[in-house]
Amino acid sequence: MTSYDTNEALARARGTLDRVRLQSFEGLPSAGRPRQGRSLAKRLAAIGGANVAILLAAAITGIAVMPLGIFGALAVMMVMVAVTLAIAFAPGQRPVTREKLAKSELKALPMQTTRWLDAQRPALPAPAVQVTDRIGLRLDTLGKQLASVGDETSAAADIRRLVGEQLPEFIRDYQRVPAELRGAERNGKTPDRQLVEGLELIEREIGQLSEELARGDLDSLETRGRFLEMKYKDGDPA
Repeated sequence: MTSYDTNEALARARGTLDRVRLQSFEGLPSAGRPRQGRSLAKRLAAIGGANVAILLAAAITGIAVMPLGIFGALAVMMVMVAVTLAIAFAPGQRPVTREKLAKSELKALPMQTTRWLDAQRPALPAPAVQVTDRIGLRLDTLGKQLASVGDETSAAADIRRLVGEQLPEFIRDYQRVPAELRGAERNGKTPDRQLVEGLELIEREIGQLSEELARGDLDSLETRGRFLEMKYKDGDPA
């Protein structure tokens, strides 16, 4: 699918969302709380790792240097409590905004977009959340490939347009539709269905961009392999 086809398909979907939104004059639905699951899991893992390290250090000290005794054990417990509280109440990462996505460096764009998508999950229907999870996997792969992509290349422009502009704008248009109208059918489709189909289209486009980048790497590898084969044919340098 060409970039023009993608833009046209997304424009049709966004147009449907806009028409549904205009049926109601009620205020916008309140935004859901950003998902905290991943952040909580990371904090718990950090707390567990830090406490294990403290206990190991205390055990090694008690065996190799001198017994800790009651006061030493109390000191270890106090350190563990202090570390636990410090990690638990440490300020989290600042939320990613659409404006920040537009200004992100190309190499950081996939990771920033994944964080932004995570924050949108509470406001999306379950089928759309499943698609955003797949998009996150695509973005993880794409992020690893961007280390060798120049900012001025056509591939970089396509990635910025799709990941940094079209994806967040499309989800924003859906979120502007009043919640009570998102399941109402119009022209054969509901806004919920339009959202899922648009996200699936974006997922496929990200996958194609990733394949194109991989194809370039494979071509480069094949060319280098042929060069080395010609230069060191039969095991002897030319």
